[in-house]
Amino acid sequence: MTIPWYRKLHWQILIGLILGLIYGIAAAVYGWSEFTSDWIAPWGKIFINLLTLIAVPLVLASLITGVASLADTRRLSRIGGRTIFIYLCTTLVALIIGLLLVNIVNPGSAVPADMRERLMQTYQDDAASRQDAADAARQRGPLQPLVDMVPSNVFASVSNNRAMLQVVFFALFAGVTLLMIPREKGQPLISFFDSLSELVIKMVETIMRIAPFGVFCLLASTITDIAGDDPSQIVELLRALGLYGGVVIAALTAHVVITYATLLVFFTPKRLGEFFSAVTPAQLVAFSTSSSGATLPVTMDVAEKKLGVSEEVSSFVLPLGATINMDGTGLYQAVAAVFIAQTIGLDLDLTAQVTIVLTALLASIGTAAVPSAGIVMLVIILESISVPAAGIALILGIDRILDMCRTVVNVTGDLTVATVVASAEGQLRKPEPEE
Repeated sequence: MTIPWYRKLHWQILIGLILGLIYGIAAAVYGWSEFTSDWIAPWGKIFINLLTLIAVPLVLASLITGVASLADTRRLSRIGGRTIFIYLCTTLVALIIGLLLVNIVNPGSAVPADMRERLMQTYQDDAASRQDAADAARQRGPLQPLVDMVPSNVFASVSNNRAMLQVVFFALFAGVTLLMIPREKGQPLISFFDSLSELVIKMVETIMRIAPFGVFCLLASTITDIAGDDPSQIVELLRALGLYGGVVIAALTAHVVITYATLLVFFTPKRLGEFFSAVTPAQLVAFSTSSSGATLPVTMDVAEKKLGVSEEVSSFVLPLGATINMDGTGLYQAVAAVFIAQTIGLDLDLTAQVTIVLTALLASIGTAAVPSAGIVMLVIILESISVPAAGIALILGIDRILDMCRTVVNVTGDLTVATVVASAEGQLRKPEPEE
């Protein structure tokens, strides 16, 4: 029986998103920002908390059972090597696309001098706080990401959603070790984590029933946070930074259309329409939450049920991608660095732009433990090419909107790579029919 369109989750989430946008604009126009902050925004935070609540148990349980089900550890190393290679390649392509577009359009020349001064004054305190965080991040040694990956206390790691890579490491270590002990000894533990995985999956299904309302609340509060009770602030920001924002969004779109579509067409049996229709729920949640980590339970659910990716592949590729695959963030950093240089009248030669590529590529792997990683790493990139870090004040006003867009690309990239890896491993089955 054909399901009516209005009962399909992605349409319900999209309706919630549109209604949230409309309400947010109305709240700004009619001065409802305080009411929204008190009575609407908390429900959005509850929705994010529910998603982050189950992210770590889902990764831990599904990854341990997935690895323990393998008969050969060589398969794990093959899947891991292929996954990391594709992630690095797609991030490199994203950086190149971003740099090409920002150099061709030159959006920095469109910012009036008076608006440049006002932006610098408005966001100088926020820029200074990001500078302090960048100073702390810069003191990390070249091998610090490897040190951060290995937990000293697994209970501390599983209680911290920012330590997802440590959870992945422990789960892989535990899963591989379970392969090394007699099956009858490890079976009770495998059964426990298998039951935990089923429990968390059912929790995901339950949480997604309120996703349309959660998305509505999140977008409504985002709009009022940006505009307050004065919608002209958004208009003024978009007028000054519209071309810059347009370049970022156009580059993100080009990356999805060129890079991800090419991978899907040549390395998977999936039709593009089928793939993008299936991943829409994860994209909409990513857009509203601006967090790959919070979206992870939805991403894994979509991969296994809508795309037919095996649990063995999804439980490894997707948590790793949520931590190190930052195509959208890397592209944004490249465009933002060049835009800031253009705005303040600095020319970046080829060496400086190569430096941007290399720094952003490394940053995509090693920023998991740094708060506000995207902006913090942008400060480090700016200083690596001798552009004043205070220049980030120029873009902070519109950063929240672009953060939503680049998170969509990050999650889409994770799902693309999971589909490619599953296809290469012969673990891409027919998706489950919609209920």
